[in-house]
Amino acid sequence: MRFDGESIAITGGAGELGGRIARRLSAAGADVTVLDRQPPTQSGLRFLACDLSTSLGADLAAEELARLPCDRLIHLAGVQYFGPAEAEPADHLVRTVNINLLAPMRLSQAVLPAMRRRGRGQIAFVGSIFGSINFAHFASYSSSKGGLRAYSQALRRELSGSGVDVTYVAPRAVRTAFNSPKVLEFAALTRMAMDDPDRVAARIVEAVGARRRDLYFGFPEALFVRLNAMAPRLVDRALAPSDRRVAALFE
Repeated sequence: MRFDGESIAITGGAGELGGRIARRLSAAGADVTVLDRQPPTQSGLRFLACDLSTSLGADLAAEELARLPCDRLIHLAGVQYFGPAEAEPADHLVRTVNINLLAPMRLSQAVLPAMRRRGRGQIAFVGSIFGSINFAHFASYSSSKGGLRAYSQALRRELSGSGVDVTYVAPRAVRTAFNSPKVLEFAALTRMAMDDPDRVAARIVEAVGARRRDLYFGFPEALFVRLNAMAPRLVDRALAPSDRRVAALFE
C-alpha cells in the first residue's frame, strides 16, 4: 500500500505505537507530520510540538495544523487512568477528556475546511475496544473513547458525499509502555490478550489506506462489542466475576 506524495498528520506519532505507524507511512511515500510533546526518533518527519492536554494547547496545534497541507489526519494520542472512578485526580480527569476527545474534535475542525474545498481527504480516529465495552475501573478512558467513537460516526454521516472519509479503528490492549504495572496485573487476572505493536500498527495503516469505515480488533472482543450494544446486561454478567477480582487490586 502506497501513500506517495500524500501529506499525513498523526497525533501521538512519537510514541511506541505512533512511531511505528509514522515510520510505515513514511516508508510508503507519505510526507508525515508528527504532533506530539516530544520529537520523533526517526529523521525525515516534520515535527509539530504541541500539548493537547489543555484547550489552549489544542487551539494552538489546530492553528498550526490548519496552515499545513493535510490529506489525512490520524488521531492516535491518548492517555489512560486505571482505578476506582472516585480516586482519579481532577486534573487527570480533565487531561483525559482533553487529549482523548476534545483535541481530536478541535484538530478535525482545523483540517475540514480545506478537505471540503478539495473534495477529498480522510480523518482517522484510533479509539479502543474499551470505548464500546465499558470496563470497570477504566471509567474516564472508556467514556472518552466512547465519545470519540460517537463523534466519528456523527462526522461520517455529516460528511457523506463530500469526498472526505472517516475511519474509526478500535484496537484492544497493545504491548507497550502505555500500560502501567497495575494494568498488566489486570491483564493477567482477566487473561486479557495484548497484541504486538508492530502488527497493530500495520493493521491501522492498512485500515487508513483502504479508507475503512470501522475496524474492531480481536476475538472475543469484537463479538462483545456487538453484544454490549444489543444486550448490555449479558455483558454485565459475563464481566462481573473478573470485575470483582480486579477490585481487589485497589483494596
